[in-house]
Amino acid sequence: MKGKATWAIGDIHGDLDALERVLGVLLPRLGSADTLVFLGDYVDRGPHSSEVVARVRELERAGPCRVVALRGNHEDTWARSFHSPNPAFLLHRGNGCEATWRSFTGRPQESELSDDELIELLNVPAWLPHDVAAWMAALPAWYEDEHAIYVHAGLDGEGTQWTHPSKGREKPLFWMREPDFFTGYRGKRVVFGHTRTRDLPTDHLGFLRRLIDDPADVWRRGDLIGVDTGSGMGGFLSAIALPDFALIESRDL
Repeated sequence: MKGKATWAIGDIHGDLDALERVLGVLLPRLGSADTLVFLGDYVDRGPHSSEVVARVRELERAGPCRVVALRGNHEDTWARSFHSPNPAFLLHRGNGCEATWRSFTGRPQESELSDDELIELLNVPAWLPHDVAAWMAALPAWYEDEHAIYVHAGLDGEGTQWTHPSKGREKPLFWMREPDFFTGYRGKRVVFGHTRTRDLPTDHLGFLRRLIDDPADVWRRGDLIGVDTGSGMGGFLSAIALPDFALIESRDL
């Protein structure tokens, strides 16, 4: 792709293989005028959280273009848990936090943790490197350029009224899953992750499109683009370019 472009990469969730496959195709396309935006959730669920964090930080330092790494709800929770652990989140099996503990401590990726290991996981400052926790805490909650607003989850608001991230509450940028946002947002384009595309509404598609489209695909509706295609959860990793909507997907590589 020639000219100034912004590529947005969805939730990675510890899937280093998917990340490297996408980067292998994407990085040669990037020039110094381009921007690469990661939408957050680098850790948990997949087996290589520490390596994914290291790779993203390396790109921040020495990427071929500007690199913006946003904070996802998982990074936000880990950064907060460095000072005050959140057992309800960290011990919930569906969040996959044990995979991050294993990745950073070198423990084998097994299915069950003993009681002693659970206690160790909750003692976050004892094993999560201080510089990683500080990096997570300092990640921006949103980014904007001439093409779009980029956030992890969505915007603050309700109904048809949605607030620019500079003026709204920060928490919805990490956690929002309001149906009204997905069906009623109008405004400057927003690119987001957090909610898997297969879980986003399809009522805007015609009958035939609903039959033939893959619900795991990158999701587009009006001024919204959803790019969490399930990496680390049995899906794949996607990158989308603006303004021309070019796609790179790890499942194709």
